[in-house]
Amino acid sequence: MAEPDSTDWDLLWYLESLNDREFQIFKNYLQRMIYDFNLLKIPQINSETPKEQLAALLAISYEGQHIWNMVFCIFERMHKNNLCQSITDRRNRNMEACKALMRRKFTLQWENRTLGEFHYKFFCDIAADVFYVIHLAYDPTSRYSATDLNVFLMGEMASGKTMILRMAVTRWLSGDMWHNTISYIVPLTAHEINQMTNISLAELIAKDWPDHQAPIADILSDPGKVLFILEDLDNVRFQLNIDDRALCSDSTQRVPIAVLLVSLLKRKMAPGCWFLISSRFTNEDVINMFCKNTDIFTTLHLSNDKREVYFNYFFNNRQRALAALRVVHDNEMVATLCQVPILCWITCSALNQQWVKEEQDLELCCQTPTDVHAHFLAGALTSEAGLTASQYHLNLLKRLCSLAAGGLFKNTLNFSGEDFSYAGLTEADVSVLQTLNILLPSSTHKDCCKFIHLILQEFCAAIAYLMSVPPCQLPSGMGESKEKREQYCDFNQVFTFIYGLLNENRRKILETTLGFRLLRVDAFRQYSVVYMKHLGQDRETLTHHLSLFYCLFENQEEEFVKMTVDPLQEVTVYLQTKKDMMVSLYCLEHCHHMQTLKLSVQRIFESKEPTVRPTARLSYVSTGTGFEDLLSAVAFNRSLTCLSLNCMSISLNMFSLLHEILIEPTCQITHLSLMKCDLRACDCREIALLITSSCNLRKLTLSSNPLHDDGVNVLCEALVHPDCTLRSLVLVFCCLTASCCNFLGKALLLSPSLKELDLSVNHLKNYGALILIFPLVFSCHLEELQLFGCFLTTEICEYIALVIVANGNLKSLELGSNHIGDTGMQLICDALKQPSCKLVNIGLEDCMLTNACCDALASVFTTNTTLKRLNVLRNSFSDEGIVKLLESLMHPNCTLEIVGLPLSGMSTETQQLLTTVKERKPTLIFLSETWSAKEGREIGVRPLSQLGSIIPNSNLQHMFSEFSSTVGSNTASRQLV
Repeated sequence: MAEPDSTDWDLLWYLESLNDREFQIFKNYLQRMIYDFNLLKIPQINSETPKEQLAALLAISYEGQHIWNMVFCIFERMHKNNLCQSITDRRNRNMEACKALMRRKFTLQWENRTLGEFHYKFFCDIAADVFYVIHLAYDPTSRYSATDLNVFLMGEMASGKTMILRMAVTRWLSGDMWHNTISYIVPLTAHEINQMTNISLAELIAKDWPDHQAPIADILSDPGKVLFILEDLDNVRFQLNIDDRALCSDSTQRVPIAVLLVSLLKRKMAPGCWFLISSRFTNEDVINMFCKNTDIFTTLHLSNDKREVYFNYFFNNRQRALAALRVVHDNEMVATLCQVPILCWITCSALNQQWVKEEQDLELCCQTPTDVHAHFLAGALTSEAGLTASQYHLNLLKRLCSLAAGGLFKNTLNFSGEDFSYAGLTEADVSVLQTLNILLPSSTHKDCCKFIHLILQEFCAAIAYLMSVPPCQLPSGMGESKEKREQYCDFNQVFTFIYGLLNENRRKILETTLGFRLLRVDAFRQYSVVYMKHLGQDRETLTHHLSLFYCLFENQEEEFVKMTVDPLQEVTVYLQTKKDMMVSLYCLEHCHHMQTLKLSVQRIFESKEPTVRPTARLSYVSTGTGFEDLLSAVAFNRSLTCLSLNCMSISLNMFSLLHEILIEPTCQITHLSLMKCDLRACDCREIALLITSSCNLRKLTLSSNPLHDDGVNVLCEALVHPDCTLRSLVLVFCCLTASCCNFLGKALLLSPSLKELDLSVNHLKNYGALILIFPLVFSCHLEELQLFGCFLTTEICEYIALVIVANGNLKSLELGSNHIGDTGMQLICDALKQPSCKLVNIGLEDCMLTNACCDALASVFTTNTTLKRLNVLRNSFSDEGIVKLLESLMHPNCTLEIVGLPLSGMSTETQQLLTTVKERKPTLIFLSETWSAKEGREIGVRPLSQLGSIIPNSNLQHMFSEFSSTVGSNTASRQLV
């Protein structure tokens, strides 16, 4: 009997090879194997079961890999070596079939080989370290390996992740890597996954096999020799936070693709398999979801040394390579551009064109990314790639730019043949653009092309804007859902290029070479200046300025930059890189009317920045992390009144610098904020020295630092020092207890200057509050006390009421988020009605109040003549209680100006009454339910994660939209030549 040659591997053929006695032995072993493999027993299998029925029962009861693994083990025990060899031979043929399939799929048609053989050779050289890591990672005998290992290949856009993956597969095919370690590779891309809905693992593996028929049983028979390559994890559009209970272990069961993918990544399915995953850094939450301590991360990064190697490969001339490297290394903007090989190639091509033209000063030719891309595009379009007429160049550029703009507006970065037709580009045009390496075949979308890099598409979109070329309506952009990487919403780089092209010298690179003018330049320049004058007085519209500064830095026409930023009175920038710093300092030097600068440095700079003193007048500086040179550059400015160093580590050097600043007679800093700086009790000696050294320091904010009681005790010694001028001390959430209140109480009695104390969110409890408020009954000068969330209860209210009556200096008292209750509220209301009460503000938000206290509270509204602000938000008042309070607000004797009432869920009648109150007292302000008692308190610079609503993209886009509408509606309807 000949062995069947099919992907079904007919089990019956093997059973027919057994005689009756051997078949009975086989069935006996089978019962034991089912138990050993932890499979469900099949009741129908017994000593009488014939071969045909047994084969059928196994096929419908178990997955193929389990069947064949059991069969192989049984044949080994029966010493049926010929049958074992037959299965082994079949498995070896299938391994070779997989390699043949991968060889066809990963044919060496590298997209980057179009950039030159040197580009491929460069990748081979620099990838050696990566290959060394991933080779050892999947070797079970290596110390780098681990069970269920994931290897993450991380890198920015165009850093070479896809090329590394393909080269790795090629090395496996040639036997240079993973020999006898990996038998099967299953390649998956996010683009493929995004097209799938419900699918089984068997179908997923078979997607690349002829007729979708794959030897699933052999592939999954040893998952430890299967490598799944998942390309572009960050681009998967499905939510992957799947509950473990929803995961699947059956390779034949069809499930949602997200469930299948998570089941694989968590090894619920194909346990023991390997994963090689590529991703950008944009979706770290998903990576963290599947990352284990034993997993391996390798990052593709073009270091300075590797960049030098690339330049040497490109120019093949040591002298030219060194000259080009000097241009890059001396220019932070261009150096940042050269962080990935493709952008290195564009930069080298632009520099090489200048040598061909015998331009002597390379630094002047390529000062900014606009210069680099203008030289590259102009040089490419006028090269000898079959182009003969300048009008052809211009028409090709217009259509290319229309395509680029349409792609960005319609979230399309991969263009189909139909897209090119809509843009007026013929197949010959596309072929020319591919020859010029302006377009490249897409690595993810079949039969599509993309720009060599997104930044070139953005540059072409900027040209389209200034040429009045309308964005093309692309068929690929009509789809409802787009992959994550296709979703384009950040036009900042486009805006930056537009400003760069406003510079006459940069603009002429294109205009002179291709013989045309950018029509909208003068109009946009004038509009930009007028628009910024309009915004100069409006602090709400443009609330974050770094993107605008990048635009102006790209322009670098001194007079235009000065006119643009001159109206700005308040500037806010959030710095993360040295490039951000350089751009900001350039623009700040032109902000001669700036009064307020809000500056946050979100990361520690690796190298020391040059000390540059801005010429602008500063009144407020907020920095986020350690940058001592910047601090010293601005802090000595005589107009600086508030210095905030929140969320940073304060070193001894920084304390020394602060001391040096504050003791200067000319120092005008009145508020120092050191929130969330991880300050401890041991740092309080240094802080105390600052308190006693400065003659102008009036407010000190130390919130969110674990100072504990010991630290505050040290601070209290400074508060009673005769040289202390501090008026306000903020100690919110500083891990304080009642133990420190004795020292604080003493400070309140003896301090010559302290007027405001904020101890909110500390575990003071009633005993601590009692010790603290005792001095207020006497000659204490404190005017504001905040005890928000200090675990107070009704019992303390008797003593609080005593203070309200006895202390005529106390003007503001915050008691929110404490269990005051109706009984305690009654005591406080009685005190508020006394003539000796001088409180102007009282906060009782979320204090467990009900309707039972509303009569007393309403009486306060009509009798107290000093109270201007009262907050009882987030308390349990029904319509009955709210009506009493609203009616008392209309009383002629009510002097409240700001009131917070829990108004949600009111009846129609109560809402009408509220309307009446607002009509009769139009100046009365009602706080909303979303207002917090902490609102208005300085909490430091907002973290970048919360800046989504204020980053300037929307502001700039609004400016561009307004300008476009003023130029004329007929522009968008113009047809391309």
